[in-house]
Amino acid sequence: MSELLHKPDSYSFHPPRNSTTIPQATRHSNLHSETDSTSEHYIYSNLVTICMQQCKRIQSRRLFDEIPQRVACASKTSRIVHAQSLKLGFGLKGKLGNAIVDLYAKCGNLEFAEKAFNRLERRDVIAWNSVLSMYSRQGLLEQVTWHFGSMWNIGVSPNQFTFAILLSACARLMDAEFGKQIHCNVIKTGFEFNSFCEGSLIDMYAKLNNLIDARRIFDGAEDPDTVSWTAIIAGYFQIGLPEDALNLFEEMHKLGHFPDQVALVTVMSAYMELGRLEDACQLFSQIPNPNAVAWNVMISGHAKKGYEWESVIFFQNMRKAGVKCTRSTLGSVLSAIASLMNLDHGMQVHALSMKQGLNSNVYVGSSLINMYAKCQKMEAAKKVFDPLDEKNVVLWNAMLGGYAQNGCATEVMELFFSMTVSGFNPDEFTYTSILSACGCLENVGMGRQLHSCIIKNKLEANLFVGNALVDMYAKSGALDEARQQFDRLRNRDNVSWNAIIVGYVQEEKEEEAFKLFRSMNWDSIAPDEVSLASMLSACANLRAVDQGKQVHCLSVKYGLETSLYSGSSLIDMYAKCGAIGTAYEIFTSMPERSVVSTNALISGYAHNNLEEAINLFRFMLYEGLKPSEVTFACLLDACSGPSKLNLGRQIHCFIRKAGISHDDEFLGVSLLGMYMNSQCKTDANVLFSELPNPRSAVLWTAIISGHAQNDCGEVALQLYREMRRYNAMPDQATFASVLKACAILASFRDGKEIHSLIFHTGLDLDELTGSALIDMYAKCGDVQSSVQVFTEMPFKNDVISWNSMIVGLAKNGYAEDALRTFGEMKQIRVEPDDVTFLGVLTACSHAGMVSEGRQIFNIMIDHYRIRPRVDHCACMIDLLGRWGFLDEAMDFIDKLEFEPDAMMWATFLGACRIHGDDIRGQHAAEKLIELEPQNSSPYVLLSNIYAATGNWDGVNSVRRAMREKGVKKFPGCSWIVVGQNTNLFVAGDKFLHPSAGKIRVVLKDLIGLMKDEGYVAKIECSLHTED
Repeated sequence: MSELLHKPDSYSFHPPRNSTTIPQATRHSNLHSETDSTSEHYIYSNLVTICMQQCKRIQSRRLFDEIPQRVACASKTSRIVHAQSLKLGFGLKGKLGNAIVDLYAKCGNLEFAEKAFNRLERRDVIAWNSVLSMYSRQGLLEQVTWHFGSMWNIGVSPNQFTFAILLSACARLMDAEFGKQIHCNVIKTGFEFNSFCEGSLIDMYAKLNNLIDARRIFDGAEDPDTVSWTAIIAGYFQIGLPEDALNLFEEMHKLGHFPDQVALVTVMSAYMELGRLEDACQLFSQIPNPNAVAWNVMISGHAKKGYEWESVIFFQNMRKAGVKCTRSTLGSVLSAIASLMNLDHGMQVHALSMKQGLNSNVYVGSSLINMYAKCQKMEAAKKVFDPLDEKNVVLWNAMLGGYAQNGCATEVMELFFSMTVSGFNPDEFTYTSILSACGCLENVGMGRQLHSCIIKNKLEANLFVGNALVDMYAKSGALDEARQQFDRLRNRDNVSWNAIIVGYVQEEKEEEAFKLFRSMNWDSIAPDEVSLASMLSACANLRAVDQGKQVHCLSVKYGLETSLYSGSSLIDMYAKCGAIGTAYEIFTSMPERSVVSTNALISGYAHNNLEEAINLFRFMLYEGLKPSEVTFACLLDACSGPSKLNLGRQIHCFIRKAGISHDDEFLGVSLLGMYMNSQCKTDANVLFSELPNPRSAVLWTAIISGHAQNDCGEVALQLYREMRRYNAMPDQATFASVLKACAILASFRDGKEIHSLIFHTGLDLDELTGSALIDMYAKCGDVQSSVQVFTEMPFKNDVISWNSMIVGLAKNGYAEDALRTFGEMKQIRVEPDDVTFLGVLTACSHAGMVSEGRQIFNIMIDHYRIRPRVDHCACMIDLLGRWGFLDEAMDFIDKLEFEPDAMMWATFLGACRIHGDDIRGQHAAEKLIELEPQNSSPYVLLSNIYAATGNWDGVNSVRRAMREKGVKKFPGCSWIVVGQNTNLFVAGDKFLHPSAGKIRVVLKDLIGLMKDEGYVAKIECSLHTED
């Protein structure tokens, strides 16, 4: 700067070289020569010129954002000029004083500007305007109005520039009353028709949403200039009338006015708002050298309208044109990249923001966090967030929202507590994220506490917060509270309706969901993809294809039938309703197929046509679609059974080859289920052992449940104990699985221990867990405890709990109690299912209630429209055969619409043995042997029938047939638990039990005592002791 001041060809403080240099001491003498006067005037003028030149260099607002170093340079110059003016004795006189104040003001140096202004010998309107303009640029709008009052009070008359500054402040303060007072002063001082004041008045009224007064001033102007045209056009656009703004723009053209770049940018924004992107692009192409604002409109406009790639291309062209990016540019392009989930482009923009020093800007920082969150890179988002020195609520909300979107509910909670500890007050967007996390965690307790804070902070009326509360309560299963909150909402939107409808569908209360959907239509709220998808899910749950077709018609009406979300839901609904052909037609008609829509169709085909499901999987790979975890889960679930084990293994290999981790719950459970359902317990155990610790409760439950379903109760119990050693907390499903294992083993003591833990964890109130307890106690023979659990259950809305009680009573011979429970069930309107009737028929069979059994069987078919399963038919055969109605039982078998299976013939054969009917028994045994040639049961039963009637030739014939066919009867066994050990006793065992010798000695003594008491062994059951 000092070099600039001493440059002889420029702004020098010294006279030209051919002039005489005056010693500095003589300047302070009382005798001044003509040369001295000329020199001082020259220096004074140069100082004024320097200030004015510096002001021009930093005049543009754009330069404040883009090149802050110029401002710093000008600020340094202002201090040097001020120092030189004091050193040379000029002080702050006249134009130089005003110029120094103006330069300080334009540099934003409030302290120096105020001090210089206060020391001016005469504060004229120019100096006042400089200070007022400075306060306006700094956003200190109250200071603008206060200083204007001071100016007015000391008698300084404002000019058109003063009024322009003041009117702009009124607009930003949204102070219509004071703005009107200034308008009156404008009229009084005669500036009403001045172009500056006209434009400022139009702009103020437009920004105050008072277009009537704005238009009145505009229409009253004789020849509105470009500023006035721009102000009125912007006014119409700002209040949401883009079409009127475009009409004014066309009128401006017709009258021969040439719009400046500000007007063109406003019109481009209007085109974007109306979706006329081509017109906006055409107008943009007519701008000779578009500035950053014009580029930003094109980038943000395309991003907002869903043309993300075009937005990125405009950004790249802006860089090629050499226009420097602003924070708005980076924010807009990062938003587009986030929608595209294009991590590579996002990282490039991140690097650019760091290069320009904008990565620490709040707006850019929040945009970077959002981009990384959408790309599912929360670690990268955290690295952006953590180093930021000045964090505000916007940044905290960006991180909270990112974690919420990625399902990191625990991290949301932790970050929220950190935010509150840091002293930041949550706003409506904060509560939206934290309530979403509570919903995901089903933490209704925390949600209620937040609800209290929301009421305290008077945010309950906010629609965003209200919708989040409805969603939180619905996802947490608190539907009553969700409904209460929903009913309190005054101006419901689609999100409000969707939240409550989805809640009812997830809780399987489809009828109420349908009612709400109809109410939404009556309230003139058009359904969107979410609401239609929810209703289609409800139809799929109910297998209500007719209602599904009605929803399909609605989706066609609103043009959503081929959209990715609704289209996928339609495919899912038709597939689950059995209309797989219609599902395929919708799939082929979709213009763009996604992983979700393909998964829906694969799921539909998987269980009925696995070959077609595999073909669709190949099609997915051919189309370049990346299979998701859901894809593999659908295929693995279909590979159920030993015959499909090889295919399941191939899919497992594909998962490994593709580098997809199966360590998480979703794929891990599907793989474990596939191996367990294929009875390949060894592979399931190996897979489980490879899963890293700590394993989740879901994975533990999957392996425990698999072993329980494969009748490996002892292994299931061991795994449960191991789970507890790893401090994994069991949930309802875990308890249901391990209680089933206890029931299989009739392990009463283990069952009671587990019941104790259930009680302490508060899950005794859960209906699923209660049902498992009822079943366990009943199968262990403790009917009294079973009934007690059932009686103490607070809710018995699910048919499962009633079934457990009815079946438990029936199997233990409490037939009348079972029938009475069935009657109570019907009284409280719980709909019985096929399992219910199986339990009731079993009760009738055990108690000999033949007529009641016939009646209940007919009610099941005629009233409840339940088609009898094989086990229902077997139960009826047992009921009739056990109590001597063998003819009717045979007629029942003959009238079946399908071929009787082994269970039915075995049941009938058992009835024939009871009543000694060797003719029918032989027929049943032959049928059973035909169906299961290696099963020893029919041979044993037939042999016993022959033995009972004294037909020893028949007995020998059966024994010979068993030997020839290699059929072996599995020996009977019993067990008893002593301490932690289960002692197994097998009929005929001489070596397996470690205490076999002692057992034989005791048995020999017992047999001797029995003979002494006159016991004689029965010979009717000749094969019962056969190995």
